[in-house]
Amino acid sequence: MSWIERVPVDEATGLLRRLFDASVKRAGRVWNVTHVMSLNPPVMRDSVRLYGTIMFGESPLGRGQREMLATVVSSEAGCRY
Repeated sequence: MSWIERVPVDEATGLLRRLFDASVKRAGRVWNVTHVMSLNPPVMRDSVRLYGTIMFGESPLGRGQREMLATVVSSEAGCRY
């Protein structure tokens, strides 16, 4: 659970509502890593876009290599998601 103030999912409107809906459609829920950006929806939108470009955009690295890099970095940083 984050200690950062967040907009509750059921109270979101406008851009934030659309971002939350897309998150639920994509991942089945709104993960804390994006939910903590809910006070600034344009930042949340751009962060999700950057992630999509890094993981799915044109690259000399394959999808599996990108996932492995993300897993190793998260593990080294002590992340559990």
